Amino acid sequence: MKHDRNLHSSSRQAGHERPKRVMSVQQALEWAFRVEHAQLELPEPPDPERGQGFGFGLEYVLMQRAALGCKIDGGQYKMGTYTHEDAEVIAATVAGMPDNLGGKRMAIRVAELARAGLTPDWMPGAVPRCVPVEMKRNRHGEHATTVVVGTERVLSRGKWRTVEVRACPVTYRPDARQIESARRDYSEWWRVLGWVRDGLIAGGMLTEVHVTNGMPRAKPWELS
Repeated sequence: MKHDRNLHSSSRQAGHERPKRVMSVQQALEWAFRVEHAQLELPEPPDPERGQGFGFGLEYVLMQRAALGCKIDGGQYKMGTYTHEDAEVIAATVAGMPDNLGGKRMAIRVAELARAGLTPDWMPGAVPRCVPVEMKRNRHGEHATTVVVGTERVLSRGKWRTVEVRACPVTYRPDARQIESARRDYSEWWRVLGWVRDGLIAGGMLTEVHVTNGMPRAKPWELS
């Protein structure tokens, strides 16, 4: 998506305000972190001598704007590059992730995924399959490793002989727990996106981005 960075208020003339960009919450996150390079400002850890630390989130942005008595035009300059104020509001919202949704850990994960333009890997098409625990290769090709599991007495050419009984250890890959864990992580990310979406819509602080109710599929692995 091509992004026009010349979005200063000076370019908006009275009565000719440009239409808002319509984005889903996932698109808005990717725009903020991937295109605008917004930074995730996480709360400082609590200081036992000064009481509980103050979380930097959406409420903080609101307080700062109220204290200034006007709407902020533009954004911080990071490494000499303009970051759109809507991108900073989005980043501040993510930074305010509550502990019951994963707190800082989830905020960092959401930002990293958005910056990379990725969706959590829910292991599409994964089905537990029975496979050898170990494979070996020789001049005859690749074969499964076997282990001795016992001995047997057999009559061969008129003589009793002791022979090894060998078996191939097997496992299931990926196992059901790995698939379940991957899909649980996806569900947690999906729930967090809903929280970010609701916060951005209810906050009404975005000036040039309109976040829709659209969400990624809740359980894409259940689709045929």
